[in-house]
Amino acid sequence: MKREDIRRIAVFTSGGDAPGMNAALRAVVRTAAWNKLHVYGIERGYEGMIDGHFKRMERRDVANIIQRGGTVLRTARSMRFMTPEGRAQAADHLRAYDIDACIAIGGNGTFTGAKIFSEEHGIPFIGIPGTIDNDLYGTDYTIGFDTAVNTAIEAVDKIRDTADSHNRLFFVEVMGRHSGYIALHTAIGSGASSVLIPEANTNLEDLKTVLKKNKARGKLFSVVIVAEGHPMGGAAGIAAKIKDDLASMEPKVTVIGHLQRGGAPTALDRLLASRLGYAAVTKLLEGEENVAVGIVNDLVTLTSFEEAIYKEKKPQGDLIEMASILAI
Repeated sequence: MKREDIRRIAVFTSGGDAPGMNAALRAVVRTAAWNKLHVYGIERGYEGMIDGHFKRMERRDVANIIQRGGTVLRTARSMRFMTPEGRAQAADHLRAYDIDACIAIGGNGTFTGAKIFSEEHGIPFIGIPGTIDNDLYGTDYTIGFDTAVNTAIEAVDKIRDTADSHNRLFFVEVMGRHSGYIALHTAIGSGASSVLIPEANTNLEDLKTVLKKNKARGKLFSVVIVAEGHPMGGAAGIAAKIKDDLASMEPKVTVIGHLQRGGAPTALDRLLASRLGYAAVTKLLEGEENVAVGIVNDLVTLTSFEEAIYKEKKPQGDLIEMASILAI
């Protein structure tokens, strides 16, 4: 689509919320306004698209939101959008508002919906990667990841105080059903004794060996970071499996949970979100469509929805090795 064909765009947030989504929204609206485009925000993601919850957005509508967590447009997971009938209803509303293109802020599911929808109805999309899991291919970091890691590290630092005081073993569960990025970065940043992530083959016996060696060396406490999606189970399940062998260390479990999704975004997330929001509008006006914007080696990159959705992104092997070495 040529630049002169784009006069009205829509922007929405979808899937799980991530700190920095508001900063991305702000950048999209203000960059679009600078380019004399009309912008409509869609409330509650694809659900709002189906129900016609559109509102015109001007520069002033995104004032004082860069520091806020969550998303002022709100978000939802839409089962109706997974049906052809739901997508057809959403397309009718976009046409009713004369929307020429959409910018979607979200994760894998959001991009999947955008890809299918665009193929069916011919409306161009640009994706902005907003997910705390950092599991989307085509960008070094996703919006919300840095904030989530900082939140988890702050919690672990406090847990370490108790673990040290009582000479105990703590299993701390962080988010990451299919990705170990949060767990790995949290473990390194907090100086944890061990980390269990879906991408590494740490088994129960290996973990027991590490913890017993720590105790034999006179280490007074241990903190193990567990990604919720680890094949051996969550923190509670793993702790239960080793409790009998390490009873003297009194294993305790803490699940940080949705605390990782909330809170004000860090400076890095605000900057990342602003760059990606600006890039999304700019690339759309340059004729790009059905791609995700990202940052790789500090440069803006474009990745097809196909690659962003289906190509696997794994934590670097040297970081996994480093985490083990530094925990000794």
